[in-house]
Amino acid sequence: MESISSDKLVELIQSYGLPIIWAIVVFVVGRIVARLVSNGVGRVMTKSKVDETLIKFAKNMIYVALMIFVILAALGKLGIETTSFAAILAAAGLAIGLSLQGTLSNFASGIMLILFRPFKVGDFVEAGGVSGIIEEIQIFSTKMSSVDNKEITVPNGQIIGSTITNYSAKETRRVDLVIGVGYNDDLKKVREVLEDILSSDDRILKDPEPTIGVLELADSSVNFAVRPWVKSENYWPVLFATQETIKLRFDAEGISIPYPQQDLHIIKEDSSA
Repeated sequence: MESISSDKLVELIQSYGLPIIWAIVVFVVGRIVARLVSNGVGRVMTKSKVDETLIKFAKNMIYVALMIFVILAALGKLGIETTSFAAILAAAGLAIGLSLQGTLSNFASGIMLILFRPFKVGDFVEAGGVSGIIEEIQIFSTKMSSVDNKEITVPNGQIIGSTITNYSAKETRRVDLVIGVGYNDDLKKVREVLEDILSSDDRILKDPEPTIGVLELADSSVNFAVRPWVKSENYWPVLFATQETIKLRFDAEGISIPYPQQDLHIIKEDSSA
């Protein structure tokens, strides 16, 4: 009886023990290799100065993909048919992909934003139908802060599918003003005053030179185009300050700024007729 039990034990070990041991070895070694490969890819991407968000995502995706193969290989060592598992995984992946088309589109758009970098954190942009300062670029969405300090979360697919205007991309910007004066005003004097205003502001760049010229002979005014160049961070301060200074100087110099008005003529009929 003992010899029969021993033979059965040896048979059980050969039939089930060794495959289990091999499966454990494959799983442990495969897990170590998957982690080494994902970390190695992360180091290479870090040296290439790839965005940190994309590095973390790539590492996780590579690790998960390798672990799926490791698990299938371990199941194969146990004698389990893995073809059906692969088919089930493929079908599940297809079903999930079809049900999450919008999410996958945002995911792909997030990778494109990280790779091509049309903007970075801190830039003031107009994208996806909204404008604001970029706070965080995530895989599925981008967070912005509006000018009145509201947090805006925009799906990345919406951003990629629209025109992106990055107001912070260039070091300099042009301030475009249209200033109207009366037809009776001295245009040479107007130009001199405008030139003096621009030259007195140190924030306005000398190169390229500001542009001042008659833009239009409108219905009730002569419109001047006033276009100084400034550093991008000075755009709004210069815009506000220049308009205020022009109004104050024009008042002091006796230069008029016309505004739309209508003359009403009342004709009184002779009641005696």
